[in-house]
Amino acid sequence: MIIDLKQRDGETAFDYHKRLVYGKLVDKTLSDIDYSELSALVYGKAYNSNTARKMFYGSRKTLELLEQDKINKIEDDDVLSDIAEKKRELEKERVKLQTEKLEYTRWIREDARDELFEQKVIESIRENIKPCDPPKKIEITENGREGVLCIADMHFGKEYKIFGINNEVINEYSPEICFDRMELTFNEVLHTVQKEHLDHIRVYNLGDSVDGFLRPSQLWTLRYGVIDSAIIFGNYLADWLMKLSEHVKVTYAQTDGNHDELRLLDGKKGQHLCESAGKIVLNCIKIKNEHNPNLTVKENKTGLIYDNVCGFNILGIHGEAKDMSSAIQEYANVFNENISYLIGGHKHHAEFVNCGVRRGCIGVGSIVGSDDFSMKLRKCADATSSFLIFEEGKGKVQEYTYVLN
Repeated sequence: MIIDLKQRDGETAFDYHKRLVYGKLVDKTLSDIDYSELSALVYGKAYNSNTARKMFYGSRKTLELLEQDKINKIEDDDVLSDIAEKKRELEKERVKLQTEKLEYTRWIREDARDELFEQKVIESIRENIKPCDPPKKIEITENGREGVLCIADMHFGKEYKIFGINNEVINEYSPEICFDRMELTFNEVLHTVQKEHLDHIRVYNLGDSVDGFLRPSQLWTLRYGVIDSAIIFGNYLADWLMKLSEHVKVTYAQTDGNHDELRLLDGKKGQHLCESAGKIVLNCIKIKNEHNPNLTVKENKTGLIYDNVCGFNILGIHGEAKDMSSAIQEYANVFNENISYLIGGHKHHAEFVNCGVRRGCIGVGSIVGSDDFSMKLRKCADATSSFLIFEEGKGKVQEYTYVLN
């Protein structure tokens, strides 16, 4: 019998290896050939009989295990499919890693961009600010009562007239009128402070300090560019607060509105929250009052206003929530804090919704008053600001509404 020891045509290296090992140990077709002679064919090198025998038995065990896993040859469709699947998984992991690196790089770039923006704003303000003497320090007498002035929706830079059906002027607005309404608010606050015997108040700016540039139609109503509006109003409000702090100690806090965002026409809402007109306004206030002993600027990393007044937690938002009474509970759940009062602007009208015992939502009117947008919605209101009185153990006990138009 002629024994075929050569690799056959079309026979893979794996099949050839298997045929020789099984021929020696399983079907015994090669039992008469010495292990040493076969080792040169199976392993590519001749080994002594004893060593080769051990190697053959090791190969047989491996081949049997492969058969148990139903893998008959390396080109088997299932094996190739498994290899292809593993290759896809590796490729997915590689793409994930690349995506993660790209996102991290984007985050670093945007974070650096935001910091650079704020840095340049501060440098510009310092170069152009006019120094002034800070007021004398006011000592606080604790009496269990505190006042909170809420201003919202100044929309500085906007200029328009709203006419009624008899051609009368329903509301008129301009930068000068904004200043007039802020001065009227100032005088009303001083009167209330003296009446209520307060030596410390809080001023909450609930956003939309400038009108911004969210849609092309605003080109018809804006007197200044957005940056110019922010700088002019920021310097004005910084002086306004310093003048107020000559009579009463002030804690100032603010949250930005949707109009405060420096959003390009094709930009997305919330894309660069740090790049806002509100940031310019805030830095004007901080820099101009950095040596003012009677003014404290309180900031929160969330961009919201969070404060405790007479033992009650207050959260200030711009006010874009559809339902404030639902929002107060949602914010409480998100931040895991008990919120007694939620204060917001944005809707351009004042309201109070009782949400339980010493708990409620306060909607603040606007400095700007009725405008073209509110007329379209057929929802108009007076231009107002609000002054709230809180008392320990009682919460909000009184509210003054200053009508400004």
